[in-house]
Amino acid sequence: MDSDFGIPRELSPLQQIRSQYLPQLPPCLQGTTVRVEFGDGTTVAKAGDAHIIARAFPHTLGQPLAHFLRATAKVPDAQIITEHPAIRVGIVFSGRQAPGGHNVIWGLYEALKVHNAKNTLLGFLGGSEGLFAQKALEITDDVLQTYKNQGGFDLLGRTKDQIRTTEQVNAALKACTDLKLDGLVIIGGVTSNTDAAHLAEFFAEAKCSTKVVGVPVTINGDLKNQFVEANVGFDTICKVNSQLISNVCTDALSAEKYYYFVRLMGRKHSHVALECTLQSHPNMVILGEEVTASKLTIFDITKQICDAVQARAGQDKNHGVILIPEGIVESIPELYALLKEIHGLLKEGVHADNISTKLSPWSSALFEFLPPFIKKQLLLHPESDDSAQLSQIETEKLLAYLVETEMNKRTKEGTYKGKKFNAICHFFGYQARGSLPSKFDCDYAYVLGHICYHILAAGLNGYMATVTNLKSPVNKWKCGAAPMTAMMTVKRWSQNCGSTSIGRPAIHPATVDLKGKAYELLRQNAQKFLMEDMYRNPGPVQYDGPGADTKAVSLCVEDQDYMGRIKKLQEYLDQVRTIVKPGCSQDVLKAALSVMASVTDVLSTISSSSTSGQQFA
Repeated sequence: MDSDFGIPRELSPLQQIRSQYLPQLPPCLQGTTVRVEFGDGTTVAKAGDAHIIARAFPHTLGQPLAHFLRATAKVPDAQIITEHPAIRVGIVFSGRQAPGGHNVIWGLYEALKVHNAKNTLLGFLGGSEGLFAQKALEITDDVLQTYKNQGGFDLLGRTKDQIRTTEQVNAALKACTDLKLDGLVIIGGVTSNTDAAHLAEFFAEAKCSTKVVGVPVTINGDLKNQFVEANVGFDTICKVNSQLISNVCTDALSAEKYYYFVRLMGRKHSHVALECTLQSHPNMVILGEEVTASKLTIFDITKQICDAVQARAGQDKNHGVILIPEGIVESIPELYALLKEIHGLLKEGVHADNISTKLSPWSSALFEFLPPFIKKQLLLHPESDDSAQLSQIETEKLLAYLVETEMNKRTKEGTYKGKKFNAICHFFGYQARGSLPSKFDCDYAYVLGHICYHILAAGLNGYMATVTNLKSPVNKWKCGAAPMTAMMTVKRWSQNCGSTSIGRPAIHPATVDLKGKAYELLRQNAQKFLMEDMYRNPGPVQYDGPGADTKAVSLCVEDQDYMGRIKKLQEYLDQVRTIVKPGCSQDVLKAALSVMASVTDVLSTISSSSTSGQQFA
């Protein structure tokens, strides 16, 4: 936390050109007037969680959606804010590095200064630890000059991804009070925004005037729900990784003798792996969600890969590229059970050297089977959110080792007659998350920064900045804010005695939707990718020209404008109220009652089946 944060960078010619790029703003954020329309009060995603979340969030649950409007919008009941008294706002990097994070700060700063030149923005140095210690840097034009459109989080830095314990939230409250902050903007992923939601509730309970706002910034792409279409950083990391993967594909095709096992950063879920597959067309990808759905063991996965190697060898293809999400280790049932046991023993204070003697017979047998390098990595202490240190567990090397062992066995048995299997392993993650952000991430982050000001100007607390219709040009983006409580669910765990353990309300990471259009596109092409070497090289990230506006495939194929459809539904309901009034004809009333009865029956059935189908962790 004593690093020289905020000092000017020495920029390369490309960085200098990028620092001069001015991101676009949608019409609803232009000018000095804030126009906001409030929708109906929100509910929770799962009705069965409502009473638990209501107890945890008595002050911030049920708040309405907010839609920010362009000057030409004709909305009679919109709130129009023209007076902008000077305010003080703090901003903190709470999550892990993601390309575009600096532009959130820049966007917020620009919005603050446009609406009142006396506004102040303080950046906390060293992440949440800097917030607790009240170590802040005032953001100015000079401070921002060499960080605009640049990668990393090094303007302010980051430390722990946590504002959770009683000591921590009290320190945050004291910092905001002492520094007289009107707003606190927290930049991060699911964990950071969950903490932001709880902090907003804590501030409301304490009658603290500081409003808390969350911003969805994470390379993992797993902060997705009905309100959030994409995360800042995901577009860039997938483009950078896809180029690296494509280069490896070309190398594999040139030498025709290596199988590349490439593990991709992205935490537990497989959004990055899916998107990179759709962009670069490797031969195979193992998605964690598929593994979970089919309850595949490590040996099932090994067999799948070996069968693919053998099938390709039958066509005289002794090379290939296989993508593996880093979180797959938590999707394989026997490895996940082993990890949970190890983490439990570590929490009890058992030394790593003694863990193997304390494991259950089944876990002990699996542990002894694994190669030494994996054993050592599984014994690492878990992250702050109790998940494994996924970036340190070399699952790609484990699979390569098991596949090589099986292929050698098949060769000896005479069932495999291809060339000797050779594997090369890579882990792509750190190389990409510090990259210069793509044009999309530059625009998206900058827009979210502006929205943060609009949220504070509207006096909202416990909201996340949102943009929908992202697959369209920037001038058609729809900007708004959603209460973070509306994104929350509650996990339940079945205990051995038959009882159920209930977790803390949280914004949980979204899984890859195995019924979604992106996954369907993968399945349609999976066999061709496997056998036909349809490798595709998107090239480096483009900042100008025809490739600059390319967006993630998974974003473009999905129909995600949830907030737009909510508004459309509201318009239909308003029309019904206009048509069906006292004095309307009997026929109109009869038709309305009949249709409404059918609609409510259908919706009640869908809602109840969704609640009863809640999964246990």
